[in-house]
Amino acid sequence: MTRQFNIRLVVKTMGALLVIESVFMAIAMSVSFFYGDPDDGAFLVSTILTLVAGWIGIAIGTGASSQVGEREGYVIVALVWVVFSAFGMLPYWLSGQIPSFTDAWFETMSGFSTTGATILDDIEVLSHGALFWRSMTQWLGGLGIIVLSLALLPMFGLGGMQLYAAEMNGISYEKLSPRIADTAKSLWITYILLTIAEVGLLWAEGMPIFDSVCHSFTTVSSGGFSTKNMSIAFYASPIIDYTVAFFMLLAGVNFGLIILFFRGKPGRLWHDEETKWYLSAVGVVTAVLTIGLMVQWLMDSFVASSNEFFSHLETAFREGLFTTIATMTSTGFAVADYMTWPPFLWVIVFFLMFTGASSGSTSGGMKWVRLMIFVKSGFAEFKRRIHPNAIVPVKLNGKPITQQTTNNVMAFLQFYLMILIVTVLIFCGTGVDFDESIGAAVSALGNIGPSIGQYGPAGTYALFPTTAKWVMTLVMLIGRLEIFTVLLLFTKALWKK
Repeated sequence: MTRQFNIRLVVKTMGALLVIESVFMAIAMSVSFFYGDPDDGAFLVSTILTLVAGWIGIAIGTGASSQVGEREGYVIVALVWVVFSAFGMLPYWLSGQIPSFTDAWFETMSGFSTTGATILDDIEVLSHGALFWRSMTQWLGGLGIIVLSLALLPMFGLGGMQLYAAEMNGISYEKLSPRIADTAKSLWITYILLTIAEVGLLWAEGMPIFDSVCHSFTTVSSGGFSTKNMSIAFYASPIIDYTVAFFMLLAGVNFGLIILFFRGKPGRLWHDEETKWYLSAVGVVTAVLTIGLMVQWLMDSFVASSNEFFSHLETAFREGLFTTIATMTSTGFAVADYMTWPPFLWVIVFFLMFTGASSGSTSGGMKWVRLMIFVKSGFAEFKRRIHPNAIVPVKLNGKPITQQTTNNVMAFLQFYLMILIVTVLIFCGTGVDFDESIGAAVSALGNIGPSIGQYGPAGTYALFPTTAKWVMTLVMLIGRLEIFTVLLLFTKALWKK
C-alpha cells in the first residue's frame, strides 16, 4: 500500500521558503534604494509578489503534518531551486535589464546553482541592486538553500531530517549537533563568518566595499559571478588575487571539518584523506601550469634579466594557482584567459572541471571522495586479479567502506557520463560546435561557469541557442543536486511504500 503524498506539506514548505527568499530580495531592494537605482520599483514589485506567493502557500498548507517524508523531501529539495529561480528572475526581467525571459531564467538558475555561467556581455551596466542580487543568489545557493532553511523553518512549524539528507546527498554527511536545525545553524554561522572575513580583507586591500561584499558572496559560495567584465583581473592586484584564491580554497574544504577545526578538533581536518588528495591536486596542477607558462614565456622572450624572470615566475605561479583553485572548486573567477595559453595547459584546466573539491563543500563537480573511491576500487580489483583468494578492502580514512558506497560511486559516475553524452548531443543538435558542446556540458553539470572556446573566461553564453540555454539550466540543476535527487523523482521505487 502506497502512503498518500502530502501535497499540502510541500506547498506549505515552498511557501515558507518563498517568504525567506522575499526577505533576502528585500535586502537587495534596500541596496537599490540606497544607490538610487532606476530598478528599485522592479525590486519592490518582485519582493511583494514573492512574499504574497509565500504566504498563500503557507495558508494553503495550514494544518498539514510537519513531518517531512522521503518523497516530500526529494520533491521539496528539487522544486525549491526551480521556484526560487522563477521568482528570483523577476528583478532582472521586470526592470528590463535582462529583457529576455529565457536569459533572465538562465542567469538566475546559474546564480542559485552557483554555476556562474552568464549571458551578460556587459556586466557593469547592471544597477547596484541587480549586481547585489546576482551575487546574493549564489551566496544563498552555495551552502544550500535547504541548509539555510532548516535553521529557519521551525519558525513556520516545519523541519525534518529528510530535507537535509536530500540536500546533502553526497557520499556522506555529518550531523554536527543532535538537532538537525543546530547543525544547519553551525554551517551557516561558519559560512557567514568566512564571508565577513573576506569582505574585511578585500576592503583593506583596496577593493571598494560594494565589490568586496559581492565578490565575497560569490567566493565562499564557489559561484564566480563578478561585478566586473574582467572578473578579478580587473583589479590588477596580486594581494587581492591571493586573498580570493585562499577563500576559494577554503570553500572547497568540507565545512563540517572546518567547524570541527574551530571546535578544537583540528586533527579531523589534517588527517582527512579527501582533504589531502584535494590539496595535493591543487599543488601538483599549480606546479605544472606554472612551469608550462614559464616555458612559454622563456621561448617568447629569448633574453631576460633576473628581475624579469622572477617577476614572470610570480605571475605564472599566481595565474596557475588561481586558475587551478577556481576551476577545481567550480568557482569560475578569472585572473587570466586560459584559452590564450598553450593547448596542453588549457586542456589540463578542462580536465580539472571534472574533479570538484571536497564533499560537504560549496563546490560542484564529482568531488574528490568519489574519485578516490573510484581509483582505489580499480587498484583493489587489480590486486584481487593477482591474488584471487585475498580479501582486499577499499578504505577511506583508514576504515573499510561498504560495497553499497562503492556501488553508489560507480552509479554516480555512470549517470554523470550518460548525462554528459546526452547533453553534448543536444547542444550539437542546436548548432553548437562539438568541442564547445563538450565544454558547455561539462561546465553546466559541474557548475563551473566558464568553459572552452568562445565560452571560456573571456566569453559569455549570450549567443548560445535558446533551446540549448533551457537544457543547460536543467543540467545545472541536476549537477547542483548531484544527479540522484532529480533522477529519483522519476523512479517507481520512490513512490512506493
